[in-house]
Amino acid sequence: MPIESTADALNDPEQALRARIAPQHFERARSGLEREFGEHITLDGLTGEWFIFQRARGHRHSVDDVLTAFYALEVSPAVSRHLDLGTGIGTVGLLVLWGMGARAHLTAIEAQAVSHRLLLANIVENGLTDRVQPLHGDLRQFEAVQSFPLITGSPPYFPTSAGIVPQDSQKAHARFELRGDVSDYARTAQRHLAHGGWFVFCFPTPQKARALAAVAGAGLSVARVRDVIPRAGLAPLFSLFACRHREDATEYVLDAPLLVRDENGQLTDEMQQVRRRFGFAA
Repeated sequence: MPIESTADALNDPEQALRARIAPQHFERARSGLEREFGEHITLDGLTGEWFIFQRARGHRHSVDDVLTAFYALEVSPAVSRHLDLGTGIGTVGLLVLWGMGARAHLTAIEAQAVSHRLLLANIVENGLTDRVQPLHGDLRQFEAVQSFPLITGSPPYFPTSAGIVPQDSQKAHARFELRGDVSDYARTAQRHLAHGGWFVFCFPTPQKARALAAVAGAGLSVARVRDVIPRAGLAPLFSLFACRHREDATEYVLDAPLLVRDENGQLTDEMQQVRRRFGFAA
């Protein structure tokens, strides 16, 4: 479950300004998507130069996506190819692609038709068709010839017994385990992870035991973990996991928690560093 929107996580006034000054083709595409979907589509800043289309009342990019990508860039060396599982509209995968530089390529798989359609628009309008392979399908059936030195994912957080499943299909599949769970992400990652590579994902801190069991059950090992605290004085909300093949996981590191906002609700210095990592001004 996202703890805050992208605009809140990376400073709303600046994002609103960037959206207003986006190249005109983004606005034309946004208007076309609104006609196609029959609902309001927003244009939001993803990085200092890239923008994303999102349903105003759908599942939206949030700080857990941002920090999953940031953690992946922190633990992994530069790679030429990267796989993002259950990519949604592409936010985690595109953020990692941005951070890896102009020579990197992304393979992104998403089962939800609505999210996949927005993914395609986000790829095309940002001029990334030569760098991203979008796949429409179930990650549980995904089989690739090549392996990947980096795999990322943001699995749905909750079993259907944990709460009321939203009527909106995009929200429902992004939040609840209607099409696989964290174990399916881990098994798919294990099959496609190159030796020496990293699998990075996020999951709720109160359910950390489920995440650890899923990784172990897939034959991988957790090499690094970092909890994320949304605001000073609160408990950790979600955790970031960096996993490897067992023979590559020579140590276990528990990183210091990452604090998103201080006691006054202001972004911490570390979150300001995250902003700069993705091309936003401090």
